[in-house]
Amino acid sequence: MLRMTPKYERIAFLASPAPEARKALKTLTRRYGNVAPGKADVIVALGGDGLMLRTLRKYMNSGKPIYGMHRGTVGFLMNDYNEKRLRERLASADTTLIHPLVMRARDSRGRIHEHHAINEVSLFRQTYQVARFSISVDGKERLSELMADGVLVATPAGSTAYNLSAQGPIVPINASLLALTPISPFRPRRWRGALLPDRARVTIKVTDAMRRPVAAVADHAEVRSVHEVEIGMDYTISMKMLFDPGHSLDERILREQFGY
Repeated sequence: MLRMTPKYERIAFLASPAPEARKALKTLTRRYGNVAPGKADVIVALGGDGLMLRTLRKYMNSGKPIYGMHRGTVGFLMNDYNEKRLRERLASADTTLIHPLVMRARDSRGRIHEHHAINEVSLFRQTYQVARFSISVDGKERLSELMADGVLVATPAGSTAYNLSAQGPIVPINASLLALTPISPFRPRRWRGALLPDRARVTIKVTDAMRRPVAAVADHAEVRSVHEVEIGMDYTISMKMLFDPGHSLDERILREQFGY
């Protein structure tokens, strides 16, 4: 069976406010045109990882592939910038399919807040006092008390971001796993987290929420004074990320594990 090469004639360019990204937007628009995202065959994001995450969230239900070119600060999720032969690069790009996490957070007033995250859902202490948590997986309590600055659940795509900075494990992009990682744990002092099946539902309760308030953050969406947070992968949403051959997301994650 012949593999059909996708054609990306109509390109929507999105750029961060960074001067180099705005300059690239003008150059590429003159060269390839620029259509509205709703009419595009592909969306090209010009900037850093922050812009890529915002673009993925905004168009996560569109089904449109997204290709990033690095014109910002951090570019782990981006391809190298090059103005030439863009349509050919898009046609030959490898597709990585990712799913977001969904966070359902109940705050001190009993209100439910739902947000999606591409990288991770994190819980942080809001004051100088250490936070107290209990953690359940699929309805069974696994840790009755965690005293820490916070705790996070990361996707494979997000395992090299904040999760890695918090000493969490790097997870291969195709692994059916989630990383559960404490942030500066005090007790249990030697607990370093867990790898969970990506079908798991994680429930994190704040056990002293009035005296030790906690905020929950899904990538950039923050909910203050939460009492309970449920986290799981949302398989109803699939996002297509495009990477140049040899520079796919799974290859980048593998390289991170060997320090280059």
